[in-house]
Amino acid sequence: MPFDVRIPPLGESVTEGVILRWLKHDGDRVRPDDLLLELETDKATMELPAERGGVLRILRPEGQKVAVGDVIARLEDSGAADDAKPAVPARPLERAAPAPAAAEPNLEAASEQDTLATAPPRGVGPLSPAVRRLIEEHGLEAGAIPASGKGGRLTKDDVLSYLERTGRAAPSEAPAAAETARPDGADRSPAARPRPAPTAAADGEERVPMTAIRKRIAERLVQAQRTAAILTTFNEIDMTAVQALRSRYKDRFRERYGVGLGFMSFFARAVIAALAEVRTLNAEIRGDDVVYKPFVHLGVAVATERGLVVPVVHDAHRLPFAEIEREIERLATRAREGKLTLEELSGGTFTLTNGGIFGSLLSTPILNPPQSGILGMHKIEKRPVVVDDQIVVRPMMYVAVSYDHRLVDGEQAVTFLVRVKERLEDPARLLLDV
Repeated sequence: MPFDVRIPPLGESVTEGVILRWLKHDGDRVRPDDLLLELETDKATMELPAERGGVLRILRPEGQKVAVGDVIARLEDSGAADDAKPAVPARPLERAAPAPAAAEPNLEAASEQDTLATAPPRGVGPLSPAVRRLIEEHGLEAGAIPASGKGGRLTKDDVLSYLERTGRAAPSEAPAAAETARPDGADRSPAARPRPAPTAAADGEERVPMTAIRKRIAERLVQAQRTAAILTTFNEIDMTAVQALRSRYKDRFRERYGVGLGFMSFFARAVIAALAEVRTLNAEIRGDDVVYKPFVHLGVAVATERGLVVPVVHDAHRLPFAEIEREIERLATRAREGKLTLEELSGGTFTLTNGGIFGSLLSTPILNPPQSGILGMHKIEKRPVVVDDQIVVRPMMYVAVSYDHRLVDGEQAVTFLVRVKERLEDPARLLLDV
């Protein structure tokens, strides 16, 4: 009996997406947990695995918009023994506690209860279909692979990195030659399939469809402007002490922790300390209530080819410098590769954005709803300043905090920014928590 392949629930507030790329071809025979397609939503790109085996009949083409529950393909019985998925007794999966904000589960996490065929080795957490498929194909021991995912979870990138380090060949993204060869000589590889072409006008204009993520960015920016009373206050920070500390210890820091010591971790720690004093900047308006949060889920804006995304360092208030740097680096890499999950993009309570890496000297960042505050970092530039009645040259950075004036008073915003400035100009305070 044919099995309908439907778009599964994608998380709170996500109801539709676009079929970015079919990873299998019409008529291909697939196995349970084989990846069928890449789906782009307004928050992330995700892979959709097969819930059972069979012969694939594609009903919806690439580039088409689909909604949760839509039938996009069918899996027809092929008579093979491995088409049917083994029954698995339902059992709870260990998960990290969800963020109180509008946290949204990622597709892999949502499908694990349906697709987990065997209990994972102790200490690696639940395995996603993609991870389990790689482990089975290469005969690996999951417990021997270093895990970098949240809560010790093993990710697909962990397995691929392990294969590369151990000299084993990673599976090719392209189909085997036998699969791609067609009797008619046509190339069946995904790269060879036609893409929607941009529309060119006679006067040289080029009209390209807006991506789902770019549409979402536009909607949220307009939403922020319409629903919040956004105000920005500025200050400047003498970065002499931070630069000296970083220059002195960056080599030892990398040697010990395996990650570079950047400015972002200093700002993250300073922001976390300042938010403990000025709680309203870490709060949000929910209906007629103000919701104060005892934790900091720190959003970090990352520029990608597909637009600006804001992955979240969850529970940043609990992390030391090295863990903050490591998590920011991991999220930024996944963002640029288009591999962020909905969970990694959800639940932020305050955001950091750094326009300085592009040369920006000053800007007014826009809030990321429903957050009430965002701190903009900028280019470090040597300028003459007065210190102890003497004119000296110092590396200075302008900083800007935009806030929702419905909730945050000007005095609170200024106090917050001053506390950040004080801790960065005297970084010993970050270590002593004073």
